[in-house]
Amino acid sequence: MTTAVPVRPSVQVFGRRDSRETQRALRFFKERRVPIHLVDIAAKPPSAGELRRFSQRLGTAALLDRDGRRYHDLGLAHYRLDERELFERLLEDPALLRLPLVRYGDLISVGAEETIWRAWLQPSRPQEVQR
Repeated sequence: MTTAVPVRPSVQVFGRRDSRETQRALRFFKERRVPIHLVDIAAKPPSAGELRRFSQRLGTAALLDRDGRRYHDLGLAHYRLDERELFERLLEDPALLRLPLVRYGDLISVGAEETIWRAWLQPSRPQEVQR
């Protein structure tokens, strides 16, 4: 009789290869031997459906990189954009996204959130630990 080993879902990381935060996420999961699927948004931007998944769970404002160069170059600090307008901007210009966007099964996070990732990988992980 064999015992079934629980299979962990793979981690999907949306980011850029040249992003330090994305590299940090990849290294974190690689060190823990978690299967990783990188979606390089420089080559293939996230689809509207995928971006909407993050937006619905965390809010569109959480996806915006307010410290990024692109945000300041466009002067977005001076605009008042509603959720829909902000979502459209992020969809048109992925350089405005706060990276990495990480999905592990039904759980998601934005930015380098090692504390959250550690909680995901615990054997009895809480179901709603996400940010």
